[in-house]
Order: sequence, then structure tokens, then C-alpha cells
Amino acid sequence: MSVEFIFRLLGMVVFAIIGAQSRYFFESASARLVIILTLAGAALGLLLAPYLTTRPFQWLQARLKRMPASKMVSGVIGLAIGLAVAALLYPSLSNLPAPYGSVLPVAVSILFGYIGLAVMVMRQQDIFNLISPKLTSGTPFESFGRKPSETGLLLDTSVIIDGRIADICQTGFVRSPMLVPRFVLNELQYIADSAEPLRRNRGRRGLEVLRQLQEDAPVPVQITDLDIEGVKSADDKLVLLAKQLSIPIVTNDFNLNSVARLQGVSVLNVNELANAIKTVILPGENISIKIIQEGKERDQGVAYLSDGTMIVIENGRDFIGQNVDVTVTKVLQTNAGRMIFARMEE
Repeated sequence: MSVEFIFRLLGMVVFAIIGAQSRYFFESASARLVIILTLAGAALGLLLAPYLTTRPFQWLQARLKRMPASKMVSGVIGLAIGLAVAALLYPSLSNLPAPYGSVLPVAVSILFGYIGLAVMVMRQQDIFNLISPKLTSGTPFESFGRKPSETGLLLDTSVIIDGRIADICQTGFVRSPMLVPRFVLNELQYIADSAEPLRRNRGRRGLEVLRQLQEDAPVPVQITDLDIEGVKSADDKLVLLAKQLSIPIVTNDFNLNSVARLQGVSVLNVNELANAIKTVILPGENISIKIIQEGKERDQGVAYLSDGTMIVIENGRDFIGQNVDVTVTKVLQTNAGRMIFARMEE
């Protein structure tokens, strides 16, 4: 038996009693009228009970789950301040003649409580900065115990699935706390639950990488409930959240990279980092490589450097499986990576 069904039964009983008692509004209420009023009240209670009890509670619970802790604390403080102001006015208002003396204190308490809550939630950053700028340091993300020089990094879904961020963290180059918004975690879970095997494996890999980061990363990895209301796309939420917190996004998604930079958000692209640390090879250099497969064009061979850079060798098809010395003729750098062209040494 569900909780909602129990409240429906309770609502049916309560409204049936109210319907039966409403007979006093009629000068002469017959037994038939009393039965009709009781049944009408019971039916009304059966229909309305969830909307007066469980449904508002579920809505409030869902909103509180999505609300950042900073807003919740600010709301409680604002509500307390508003009720305190209303309490100061209570003695004066209660001495007014009836019915104002009984109605106005309650109405003023509700009004000032709402005003205090709304003002603190909407202007929490400005108010806290006026009290003490060191508490917030310009962003709601920074906690009280964090050093002012530290910033954070927002992790994108693609960079978590990619997994290289875990290796980068182990090298010690990442010194800032990493944030994973709840909507990114939900997207990972959605991918992991996909019926398509490839997507499911990617999602599970992302969850495993995230677990590894939390356990082994030398910097904190936090799951945050910070969200952007009214926006459905995870990428749009990530960009707006990065702007709100003034911190970079870590990604390897080319489209997210472009959109974020157009909106003035700093982006740390793992692919660009990988390209930046690859071995520098210039045209005219001689290198020794092993040709492992044939190329797309006639007589071409293909080899790879240790960092994954592909080398296309002219007239290298006949040397597949052999270590050869080649001369670099051209180096092409694109957004997708780097490609090297070479020819066999004479």
C-alpha cells in the first residue's frame, strides 16, 4: 500500500466529515442531503488529498535536492531575519481592533519571512561580500577553508569517458580541485544504461574513471549539486555554470570547446594538451620507424610514433613489418591531430 493511497483514504474521511458537517449551512437538511454532502466530500477528498499532501512534499523535495547548499543556508538565514522583523511588529499589530489584530500579525509574518528568504537567496553573493569578501572570494563555489589562490576545474562528460584526465592528474600537473556537476554524473549513468553495447561500455568506463579519480587523484574530486535551472542541454548547463563560477572547463569535445570560447569561458582541451607535448619533428629530419600497414594511396606505408602520431611513407608498402630509416618531408597540424609525411632514404 503506497503512501499516496493512504493519504487518499485519510483525505476521503476528512472531507466526508466536512461534507457531513456542512449540513448546518442549510436551514432544513434532510437525510438524503446529508448523504449527498458526505459522499461529495469523500469523492473530493479522494481526488484532492495527494495534491494537498504528498505532491507538494515531493515537489519541495525535488527542488531541495537540486538547490545548492549555499542557497539553502542563505534561505534559512533570510527567513529567520524576516520573522525576527515581523516579531518586532507583533505587539503593535496585535493591539489593533478586530479583525485586524488577529489577521495582520500572521499576514505580516508570512510577508516578511518571504521577503527575507527571497532577498537572501537572490542576492546572497552581494550580501556575503559586503559582510566579508573573504568568505566567498567572488564565487559561491569556494569553501571557507580553501586558499584564495586555488581555483576549480569543471569536468565534461567526454573527458571523463576519455580517461586521460586520470593519467594527467597522476603526473601532478593538475593542482586545482575538480568539480563534476550532478547533471554530468546523470548523463554518464544514462549512457551506461544504454541498450547499445558501445554506448553502454563508454558510460561504464566513464563511471570507472570517475571512481578512480576520487580514490587516486592527488586533488579533491567533488560531485556538486550546483545546477542551472531552465536549461536542458548538459553542455549549455556546463558553460553557464563555468561562467557563474569563473572556472575553466576540461573537455575534449570540439563543439563544446568552440561554444564555450565564444561565450568567454576558459577551456582546457585534453586533445590540445596531447598535441602540445608530442615530439617535435621538422621536415628534413631522419627517423627510424617500423612500417606496420599499407596506406590509402598506391605504394604508401604507414607507421606510428610512440605518441600515436601517424607517419605516411612514400614507397613504403614493400617494407611492411620492417624497421626502416626515413626522411620527413612534410608535417601537417590539424585540430584532429598531427600527420607526418616521409620518404624512404636513398
